[in-house]
Amino acid sequence: MISPFSLLADRWHPTAAHVRRAALAALVMSVVIVATGGAVRLTASGLGCTTWPRCTAESLTPTPAMGIHGVIEFTNRMLTYVLCAAVGWAILAARAHKPWRRSLTRLGWAQFWLVMSNAVIGGITVLTGLNPYVVAVHMVSAMALVWVAVLTWERSKEGDAAPRPLVAAPIVRLSYVLVSVVGLLVVAGTLVTGAGHHPGAPGKDGKPVWRIPLDYDRLAQAHADLVFLSVGLTLAAVLVFAAVKAPTAARARVRELLVLLLAQGVLGFVQYFTDAPEAMVLLHMTGAALIFGAAVRIPLALRSRDEEAAPVVPAPAELANH
Repeated sequence: MISPFSLLADRWHPTAAHVRRAALAALVMSVVIVATGGAVRLTASGLGCTTWPRCTAESLTPTPAMGIHGVIEFTNRMLTYVLCAAVGWAILAARAHKPWRRSLTRLGWAQFWLVMSNAVIGGITVLTGLNPYVVAVHMVSAMALVWVAVLTWERSKEGDAAPRPLVAAPIVRLSYVLVSVVGLLVVAGTLVTGAGHHPGAPGKDGKPVWRIPLDYDRLAQAHADLVFLSVGLTLAAVLVFAAVKAPTAARARVRELLVLLLAQGVLGFVQYFTDAPEAMVLLHMTGAALIFGAAVRIPLALRSRDEEAAPVVPAPAELANH
């Protein structure tokens, strides 16, 4: 069946490097949209546009009477189209590449639908007056987009052979546990934000924006506990990967994650004891996206999709038996 995509593929043959650049652009924009979403919240512009999908009931764009908050909120909405363009570029490049890699095309479409769903969730946050639970779901959905974007970028650098592990199964499971704990850390962070400072807007009709009715200090402590657990697991992974001589890329990535976690931890403690200044919160949100992306990359370095993979590295227990 002839389609616009097949017609494009007949006339345009991007190189593998072009496909990788397109996938990287989509990944960068997925992190940028997290940062700009944080800027909307931290400038109290979450209700800068009073409705959705229009900015006001009468206007698609902000009016002069809405001031800077309307401009900030509307600009963030417009950046969604830039993100869509980057994802569209990745989809088209993957489709037109010879040979056609269906897996990359599907990952690109997964990013597109995540962007669309996140736009709808963002609209619901406005329509519900920045309900903190909906805002948390909005952030988690953005992290899901980062996850798929990272996977797409990494897959664009690999072949299409079946994945082959480069380390023993317990090492792979350790990497999955690490990703899961970092994911829980991000979710806990959204709850801390929902119960604490920076609700995103001054509220409607003079009423403050509703916050999650849980003790802020206890949530912050639970979040800190997950930070300690994440750092401990990452440090363990650094030592284990070195002991079993895991692939160089995996060892480098787990060290990168450790550095990011330590920096984020210091930032988080300073943020807590300085009453959460806006600039630090913005750095913290951007850091969360970078940390989650860094964690997701670790299991991907423990297997190969090339035609010939390196031999599997035995686990420490197996080494002791030889």
